[in-house]
Amino acid sequence: METFKVVETFVSINGEGKKAGRLAMFIRLKGCNLNCSYCDTTWANKRDARCELLTAPQIVERIKEAGVELVTLTGGEPLLDENVSELIGSILMMPKVEIEIETNGSVDIAEFKALGGNVSYTLDYKCPSSGMESDMCLANYNYIDKNDSVKFVVGSQEDLEKCLEIIREYALDERTRVFISPVYGSIDPADIVDFMIENGMNDVKLQLQLHKFIWNPEER
Repeated sequence: METFKVVETFVSINGEGKKAGRLAMFIRLKGCNLNCSYCDTTWANKRDARCELLTAPQIVERIKEAGVELVTLTGGEPLLDENVSELIGSILMMPKVEIEIETNGSVDIAEFKALGGNVSYTLDYKCPSSGMESDMCLANYNYIDKNDSVKFVVGSQEDLEKCLEIIREYALDERTRVFISPVYGSIDPADIVDFMIENGMNDVKLQLQLHKFIWNPEER
């Protein structure tokens, strides 16, 4: 039976995206194909990061023990695991459970969307300050819908301009939910609000990362 490299599992509130504020069971898989300048989970991406090798049934058992109905599959980049479809399918067999998959925007989600079920995708768009913009898989915008989200993490005026450009080019505010989130400590959220007003961004939401206000932003 296939195993998954799980660096941590825990219950907390979902800090961002359309399900922000809800209790969630987080399953963090090891490894990422990007190296964003502002990454706050670099420890989970290292080759020598400590992890557990868990089967899909073992992960499902942890979810059952937690008694939480929202499962957030995150990383790193969870969709890099070649067997992740098996894990998604196993979780979906649980009654009442819904899955949110946090993906960095570089992995083609077409095959995963085809799985169906109560799954939503939160895709990042890596703006210029991340250093990873060239890795974005723009074809993903053909598959997303109102059940999904696109999140722009911005740290500068240049990032805001790029965010607006991509939203308009792909009509993201019509296709899906769109969030703008500041790089913590790099940009004043008030400047983002001003930018949204100036550009009539009516169907876009500013979102602060709740967990960084509730707990120490440097704390795991």
